Amino acid sequence: MSLYCIADLHLSEASGKPMDIFGRGWQGYRNRIIDEWNACVGSDDTVVIPGDVSWGLTLEEAIPDLKLIDSLPGRKILIKGNHDLWWQSLTKISKALKDNGMETLSFLQNNAVRIGDYTVCGSRGWFNDGKKAPSGSDIKKITAREAIRLEMSLSDGEKKGGEKYVFLHFPPVYGGFVCEPIISVLKKYGVSRIWYGHLHNVPDVPQTIYHDGIEMVMISADRLGFRPYLITNGGNNA
Repeated sequence: MSLYCIADLHLSEASGKPMDIFGRGWQGYRNRIIDEWNACVGSDDTVVIPGDVSWGLTLEEAIPDLKLIDSLPGRKILIKGNHDLWWQSLTKISKALKDNGMETLSFLQNNAVRIGDYTVCGSRGWFNDGKKAPSGSDIKKITAREAIRLEMSLSDGEKKGGEKYVFLHFPPVYGGFVCEPIISVLKKYGVSRIWYGHLHNVPDVPQTIYHDGIEMVMISADRLGFRPYLITNGGNNA
């Protein structure tokens, strides 16, 4: 019962959005995801997908992408990313899954998911790459809200027990930016290792960085060559 993760699948079964904005490395990425997934993930394994799952603008548009993920081996736990505009309330998403016969997907939002001896926690997080913030956005308010969501997930994880594995969509540290509210929550709960996505075409950024005693591993799909990243293999950490 292994645990894997891979972020930023950017599937577009219905929307048909091209991925060339991220470079030629994304050529044929849909089939590469399927092939690499099938090569390593078994039916008893779990894969965490921390954000940017589908280019769909509505839940209806995202259903074909969710069906594709559901058809792959293993259990999947999804976290919202900045491009997941289709994401609605968990009640609406759960109904859509039931209506479409999807049984292998779970969604992480202000909660934690216990699987055997470990518990999956996480949230979208927040990010600043030095670019201008979206018009009308309140960065401090958004960051505080995301920190609260992460704390709710970790608090639920404490109640459910087991070893906690923590995932974010956005990197809490990037270049000169440090998202202190997120870092504070991680430290409060004694988190020493996280996995994150979001970043593409950043060969100068190491896959693993360390900040204030926390190991941070980038698991964007293209950085992984579209093969899910093994975290633990039946209790043995990778």
